[in-house]
Amino acid sequence: MPTRKLQRRREFGTVRKLPSGRWQARYLGPDGQRHKAPETFDTKTDAQDWLNLVRADIERDHWRDPDAGAINFEKYALRWMEERGLAPTTVDRYDGLLRLHLLPAFGSKDLDEITPPSVRTWRAERLKATGATTVAKSYRLLKAILQTAVDDDLLRTNPCRIKGAGREEADERPTATVEQVFDLGDAMGPRWRLMVLLGAFASLRPEELAELRRHSVDLDECSLRITHASPELTNGRRVTGDPKSRAGKRTVYLPDFLLPELRRHVQWFAEKEPDGLLFIGEKGAPFRRSTFGRKWRKARTKMGLPDNFRFYDLRHTGNTLAADTGAKLKDLMVRAGHSSERAQLIYQHSTARHQRKLAQGIDAEVRERLGEAPPGVRRSAREA
Repeated sequence: MPTRKLQRRREFGTVRKLPSGRWQARYLGPDGQRHKAPETFDTKTDAQDWLNLVRADIERDHWRDPDAGAINFEKYALRWMEERGLAPTTVDRYDGLLRLHLLPAFGSKDLDEITPPSVRTWRAERLKATGATTVAKSYRLLKAILQTAVDDDLLRTNPCRIKGAGREEADERPTATVEQVFDLGDAMGPRWRLMVLLGAFASLRPEELAELRRHSVDLDECSLRITHASPELTNGRRVTGDPKSRAGKRTVYLPDFLLPELRRHVQWFAEKEPDGLLFIGEKGAPFRRSTFGRKWRKARTKMGLPDNFRFYDLRHTGNTLAADTGAKLKDLMVRAGHSSERAQLIYQHSTARHQRKLAQGIDAEVRERLGEAPPGVRRSAREA
């Protein structure tokens, strides 16, 4: 009885010898398209070994289209931003990081051309050119974009693999003393004095101050209701919306020494309509960062404060004073408008009574540090 020949297993893909003498490997992928190895091989065996590895990836469902990452990084990054539904301020910040730090290096590359070595080289060069905090923010944005490319099966792995590269380790911010805060307010002039005092002793953000209105003020309670914020984008456009976080909507109780300041400002400088803005310029225009910034820099120089002292740093004075009163962490978070998902804070509550007591503690702390009634109180007494 004639013996049957064993049927040879069908080979996966094909190999061929090129005129150069090297070997090329090709195969039909699960997508129905013909693909070839990204490089040629010295021998036919090397080419066949590569095909065997590809076949194994397909059988284990680990295969990825080798051409999937051939998408321009700039186009993908811009689409990534559009699809995120980001807040205007976040779009503004990401746009600056992309334009100034990422696109000059990666804008012309395809996603699969961005490699771990190229990311390391880019980061090292950026650290020589700009601050570590900006580089960390840029790295986090790059990593987030490329991680989405991994999730979209456009990349096998994320090339951003530098441990700790996205962590910000900013220098400790300068803090103004109580005396310096009052002197800064004097240097800014009567129209902007209250803004400085609220930035410090009420821990209000600049964008929250910009959107304060007459109906935000409760003179009987000596408090402010924060419901909206108006951050200014780099193009000068203001975007009015909710505060920075959910905790940003809050009632801030003010220390009593601010009541005369608040009453006087509402009477002299606020818009007259019930919903009129609390802070407007000399010509009646809404608060502008550029105009205020010029005055701020002059006042800061006059006071001898460092050039890196920002208006936002006034919050450090207020937060430190509030902490010195012995307030609970949750009370401090409510006052400053901070959010946290830490489990132990879920069961802590900050009542209006606690907030009123905290404001009184700041009042007493400021009076003690000055050794007398604050300047605003003395002036109000004379004016009365």
